[in-house]
Amino acid sequence: MSLTFHWFLPTNGDSRHVVGGGHGIPATVLGRDRPPTVAYLSQIARAAEDLGFVGALTPTGAWCEDAWLTTAMVSQNTERLKFLVAFRPGFVSPTLAAQMASTFQRQTGGRLLLNVVTGGESHEQRAYGDFLDKDARYRRTGELLQIVRDLWDGKTVDLSGEHLQVEDAKLARVPDPVPEIYFGGSSPIAGEIAARHVDVYLTWGEPPAQVAEKIAWVRGLAAKEGRSVRFGIRLHVITRDTSEQAWTEAHKLLDGFDPETVKSVQAGLARSESEGQQRMLALHGGSRDGLEIHPNLWAGIGLVRGGAGTALVGSHDEVAERIKEYHALGIDEFVLSGYPHLEEAYWFGEGVLPRLAAQGLWQHPFAKPAAPSAQVPFTT
Repeated sequence: MSLTFHWFLPTNGDSRHVVGGGHGIPATVLGRDRPPTVAYLSQIARAAEDLGFVGALTPTGAWCEDAWLTTAMVSQNTERLKFLVAFRPGFVSPTLAAQMASTFQRQTGGRLLLNVVTGGESHEQRAYGDFLDKDARYRRTGELLQIVRDLWDGKTVDLSGEHLQVEDAKLARVPDPVPEIYFGGSSPIAGEIAARHVDVYLTWGEPPAQVAEKIAWVRGLAAKEGRSVRFGIRLHVITRDTSEQAWTEAHKLLDGFDPETVKSVQAGLARSESEGQQRMLALHGGSRDGLEIHPNLWAGIGLVRGGAGTALVGSHDEVAERIKEYHALGIDEFVLSGYPHLEEAYWFGEGVLPRLAAQGLWQHPFAKPAAPSAQVPFTT
């Protein structure tokens, strides 16, 4: 099975420095270096498409542009790239969510992947009018996915759940193909939802031993439901021709972290209700020391950014080896990013992907088959 790689659209802005934000903390001013205009995001998307990334993740929250609207516009400037659109249950009705996804599929030629984000920060959820607690939000997510799945199957749905209720719900046109559902979460109830409803379970970039535990956990829960799921991982990357060059770039990013900004971000993230976020914080403990937590796995990003806080740092060969290490655990999909996103897409796409292709682990998803060589008649 060929590995699948996705890139990231920085709808919170881009920079040669780390742009913070997420999990209830605002985007940093560095995001103004390269504002998230449709033109700039389309430039990144076209580069990702040409390099062989299958899709591009967009985040959700008050700290970034709306994922649905932005990707709908960017999709018109690309041809094959899919969009892993972050979606929060509870902000729109399940029937409308199913309809939006169906419309997106038709208008883009089947290029929607849905990243369901339950929401780990109650204070941010309340700003949107959602006053459920965390566990209740996950139970609502399960109800929404049940309704959406049935609607996509062409069924007429009547459901009176704990949080959601629909009557005689039906789509006039079902999506073709049905969008795959991506989902992450480290709490017990998150595992239950993943086991019952999702296609791909995503984890943030923890060390391999911890990732292996998560895979075994979700795989076991899914087996009890008579299902199987695929696994993906969310990481940043800093890859260069040599290891020394890559670590020099990482240290440049670290040198750009203002101590007061780190202190403020860490205080904000410490209040997060997300178990995944707390696991990210535990990797560095707010300290600049000991940030290489596994060979070529650097936790420095998490000092100033919520959510995914680790990066693969090293030579192209070293990064390829770390990808193979995660793949051996059961990871088949990699959702990657780097600062700035345009340049780092090329560093990874031109440096690491050819090495994986040479080992038979990856092939360009949009490559055209080689044309047979023309037979030139022999003459004397």
